[in-house]
Formats: sequence, structure tokens, C-alpha cells
Amino acid sequence: MSIQIFNTLKREKEPFKPLKDGEVKMYVCGPTVYNYIHIGNARPIIVFDTVRRYFTYRGYDVKFVSNFTDVDDKLIRAANELKLTVPEVADRFIGAYFDDVDQLNVAKATVNPRVTENMDEIIQMINTLIEKGYAYESAGDVYFRTKKFKDYGKLSGQELSELQHGARVEYNERKQDELDFTLWKAAKPGEIFWESPFGNGRPGWHIECSALAKKYLGETIDIHAGGQDLVFPHHEDEIAQSEAATGKTFANYWMHNAFLNIDGEKMSKSLGNFITLHDVLKDNDPNVIRFFMLSVHYRKPITLNDAILEDAKNGLERLMIAYQNIDHRIQTDDGEYVEETHEDEWLEQLTELKQAFEDDMDDDFNTANAITTFHELAKRANIYLAKETVSINVLREFLSMMRLFAEVLGLKLENTQTDSLDDSEVEALIEERLQARNERNFARADEIRDILKEKNIILEDTAQGTRFRRG
Repeated sequence: MSIQIFNTLKREKEPFKPLKDGEVKMYVCGPTVYNYIHIGNARPIIVFDTVRRYFTYRGYDVKFVSNFTDVDDKLIRAANELKLTVPEVADRFIGAYFDDVDQLNVAKATVNPRVTENMDEIIQMINTLIEKGYAYESAGDVYFRTKKFKDYGKLSGQELSELQHGARVEYNERKQDELDFTLWKAAKPGEIFWESPFGNGRPGWHIECSALAKKYLGETIDIHAGGQDLVFPHHEDEIAQSEAATGKTFANYWMHNAFLNIDGEKMSKSLGNFITLHDVLKDNDPNVIRFFMLSVHYRKPITLNDAILEDAKNGLERLMIAYQNIDHRIQTDDGEYVEETHEDEWLEQLTELKQAFEDDMDDDFNTANAITTFHELAKRANIYLAKETVSINVLREFLSMMRLFAEVLGLKLENTQTDSLDDSEVEALIEERLQARNERNFARADEIRDILKEKNIILEDTAQGTRFRRG
């Protein structure tokens, strides 16, 4: 069975056919780094990291790009409030982002491009759109002619006449049509800006992902992904400007995860249930958070509350205990105890479970069903361990299979409580990390963060400085 993906563009599952055999080009919209990411942001991060892991497991070379929006209105406001520059705000919260998602066992992207480091490519794409008549200048701004792109609305399934843009696209009298969206914003007095043929300013939100995907992955990519809130207008606008600029299909598959709700309600600052991932990780095991996020299919809404997290913790513990019991039995047994008449039957069962796991993941990355299969594997391991005589070959196969499932899902089955640094040693490393950041030596800062992470020491970047706690 081939991997089946629910393609938002087609509104149905389709067999995955890569542009190039053995390779997947995947772009996932990243955060706007003006603050800590909220817990809802963690869902696409975990989901699409797992998608990437499964493609890798199936033998694909995955080129995975996820951007940082490091300049926009929110960053400018945050810089003013914190009395920092926009780059300083971005540096602070990009560092915090990696500190948080590393705890979730999220693999590093092939590239994490920043908007501010790719301004030439963004300006070039805007120029191309102007030259082709798809964009126009107006008092220092540049806008995209939405109605000129005939397929506008094909991703969200909306008729052009019925469309209403979201909050990030503002109406003003400079537009030729109310549905036109911003490609370039003229700088206001005192704002950060870049020089361009259209005047001093900065990019609109949508153009950045089109330009970055083109630069790092090519004019056509395999998969573009993000939360369902990005379908319109962000991804719809990306399609329009990318395909208008290149004349080619932008992405063959579009994947979107559903919302995360807090106690059944959509997370919202107005409802007072807006929670950052940073805060959630203060009181919860990151491994449990990841397990929880994967316990529901990515296209279904998921609800977060204490009771559900407790269920996730218990479910993960059952897997960990089964794994650790098998490992302990292998490590402590003196000899190879073989059930000659039943070994092949147990190995066959394991082969069937592996196939079931792959079938679950092939079916639009159904991690919920894959976890059910994982629990069945743990259940059979416990039954096998209860037998008086066992085969070392079967035990090792159980262990190997559990490691395989865990690797695909990005879960950890071993306890990693390895504190070995006293407070003064930790504080010295934190001071060195801060110095490295100030010197923009991000490689050393990341190395120190990883050292502390291995010692189960969790960093918390606050407005008052960096604090630490032992996990």
C-alpha cells in the first residue's frame, strides 16, 4: 500500500507520488517570533515532524523547510514594549522556540530561514509579479491583484465574490480592489525597513513563504503544510502569488491539522484560555505532551485539559513499562531460553503488528490508530514475559519493534533522569549561553542548551532573564 494523503486542495485522499523518486520536498509554515508559541502551535510542529519521520522511515530523503517570521507588526510592537530592537526580539524568541520544541523531540529542519535574511528573494518575486501585471504599486505599498488570478479560492473552496479576508489583511483606500492583498508595506516613521524599488518598507505576511519555498525547495514542491487556520487567506494567497509568478503548480499536496481546544473551547486571549507551550512544559512531561498530540488524528480537533493529559500520561507509561521490562529481561537473563515450538508463531505475530502499524501510518498518517497498534504490541509483550520460558530472539524482536514504533512517533521509552550538575555549574553554563547569544554565536548557544537538556535541566527564558528547573 502506498502512503495516502488527504489533500486539502482536492478534498480527498490521494496516493503520494513525489516529484522525484525517493525525495520529499516539504514546507511547513513556522511561527511569528514575537513571543513564546502557544500550545496550539505545538500541534502542527509535532504532527508534521511525525509525518517527516515516517517518510524517512519509508526510505525518503526529506528536505524539510520551516520559516521564522522575524519582522511584522507584532514584532515591532513587542520591540517597543520591551525596549529592544526587532532583531533582538526575534533572537530571543527563536532561542526560546528551540528550547521548547527540542524538549518535544522535534527534529531540526533542513533549513529554518528567516524572512529578514532573505529579503532579496522576496523583493525579486514582488518585482516579477509587478512585471507580469499581477501586482501594482500604490503610495509605497505593493498589492496583488486577486481577481486577476483566475483560480483564486481553489484551496479554500470559496467563490471569489464571497471572500472576506482575515484580520491580517487590512482594507485601505490605496487598494484598487478590496480583495487585493499586501505584498510590500511602506515603512512608517521610526519602523525597521529595507530598501526596495518600491520604496523603504518590509514584506507582507504571505509573500515570505512563497519566496522562501521557491528559494530552498524550488518552484514546485511536494507538500505544503500548516494549521487549518492558514488555509485562508494565507495559503490561498501563497498559491496565487507563487503560481502567478512562476506559471507552475506551487504544491502538489496541502496538509492541514485541526484546532486544539482548551476544555472544549477554541483557544482565545479574549476567553482567557490562551496558554503558551513554554508554560505547559513547566508542569508537564514533554514526552506526554507529544503522546497526547498524536493520540488523535491530525485532521480532527483535539481537546486539552488535565484529565486528558493524565490519560495520556498513563497510556505512555504502559508502553514505557512494557519496553523497560523487556529490556530488563534481556539484560538480566543468563542464557537463551528457547520455545522451539512457538518462536516462529510469536515472530509472525510481530511481523503482522509491524504491518498493521505501517498500514495505520500509510492511511494519512493515522497516529491515533498507530498508537492503538503500539498498545497491542505492549500487551503481547507483557503476555510473552509472563511465560516460564522465552526465546531471546523473540524478546529482542519485541524490543526492536517498540524502538521502531517510538522512533517513528518521536516518543522516548527510556527514563532519562541524569542530573549530574550542581546549581553553580548550571548557572555558569547559562551565563556562557547568554554570552554566546549576545555574540550571535548560536551554534555554541545551541550546544550548551543540548548539554543541559541531556542532564534533564530545562531552561526558561523570561523577561527577567534565564531561569532553570530540573525536569
